[in-house]
Amino acid sequence: MLRDRRTAPGAAGHLHPGQRAEPRPARARAGGRRAVSHADLAAGVWRIERSRLVGAAARLLRDLDEAEDCAQDALIAALETWPRDGQPANPAAWLMATTRNRALDRLRRRAMLEREHQALAADDEAAQAHAVPDFVDHLDAAREQAEIGDELLRLIFIACHPVLPREAQVALTLRLLGGLETAEIARAFLQPEATVAQRIVRAKKALNGQAFELPGPDERQQRLAAVLAVVYLIFNEGHSAGSGACLLRPALCDEALRLARQLQHLLPGEAEVHGLAALLEIQSSRLPARLDARGRPVLLPDQDRRRWDRLLIQRGLAALERALALGEPGPYTLQSAIAACHARAARPADTDWRAIVAGYDRLLALNPSPVIALNRAVAVSFADGPAAAWPLLQALAAAPQLQRYPWLAGAQADVLERLGRVGEAREAYLRAAGLTENEVQRALLQERAARLAN
Repeated sequence: MLRDRRTAPGAAGHLHPGQRAEPRPARARAGGRRAVSHADLAAGVWRIERSRLVGAAARLLRDLDEAEDCAQDALIAALETWPRDGQPANPAAWLMATTRNRALDRLRRRAMLEREHQALAADDEAAQAHAVPDFVDHLDAAREQAEIGDELLRLIFIACHPVLPREAQVALTLRLLGGLETAEIARAFLQPEATVAQRIVRAKKALNGQAFELPGPDERQQRLAAVLAVVYLIFNEGHSAGSGACLLRPALCDEALRLARQLQHLLPGEAEVHGLAALLEIQSSRLPARLDARGRPVLLPDQDRRRWDRLLIQRGLAALERALALGEPGPYTLQSAIAACHARAARPADTDWRAIVAGYDRLLALNPSPVIALNRAVAVSFADGPAAAWPLLQALAAAPQLQRYPWLAGAQADVLERLGRVGEAREAYLRAAGLTENEVQRALLQERAARLAN
């Protein structure tokens, strides 16, 4: 894929609108390691568990804003309680129980108000008939459900509710589960930030009051395409984030891979579920080789392939075989087949670039995206030479979606450099550097431009 040839950006942690600031770790003591404080532990566990906490509260409250408030209240309670009473034996379970208790408190307040209103119009018996049911019993029953036993997956399917348009489903789930800023989601969609922000607000309002339950098998099938898109975009933000000072966000990659594996168990007969899992396994296998000892990006042709995780590659190839055995390949299966061409090559020279071009041809037939066409042009530059790719890149320069896409300029720079058009290549590298919002990406592109000036 194109980004894998370039750089591996990352992003810092995020603070959601309306969310209180999390405590920052204390500075390290001179000459020794910093002891992990209760505040550090609470904040760290909360960041990991946040999506599950929101999912559990949302299922009870049927209101996403209130659910996020309950999860935030649990963090505050931990910051107040743990330094005084000590760390609980299971911090994650403590946060979950506290979040649920906060949600139940809100439900009881709702029930109290409802009973008061009912009492004005009917006797006590009628009022009790309209009271809120015992949500503790309801929660215990929910815990026993084996269909999907993961609050995180439950929240994904809720966010992919059919009352929402597809783009709103993906944006909301990225916001709630991926913890991505609105600007990062906008980059993933190649759309204005204000448009995405409005989409998220409208989606939350549309979901308030909806049944926050697991969809049945038929409805789940309808939501699957959006769920897969969500997992894919979460992984992409960890694998090639668009902003920040870090190169990689492995936690996002790990979370997306975990979700993909869960989906494999839940929907073993869905080819595209296995196709997505295969793609993420293979892409994750290269993460250890994408940075050098100084934390700088290493381009795919220069990576030490001995550092690739062979177990993940094996898992990915096995998932690809399952996907292909289940029927006609879809977009994720085709992408995983392209990634497998790199994974099978012991050396860059062994890469089957013609098979990769053919894979992009099939992918374009399913999804005529300019980004896919750009990746195909890069593959052509290796299969047939840079001269064959240059007209393709020139044609793509007219695509509106790529006008501010840094990797179009980056691909142009690479091809121009290989054609010996050094001055034009340097200008293209600088143009790409000016378009990227990631600091390390920018530094790498500027470095390549400076190298051509000598």
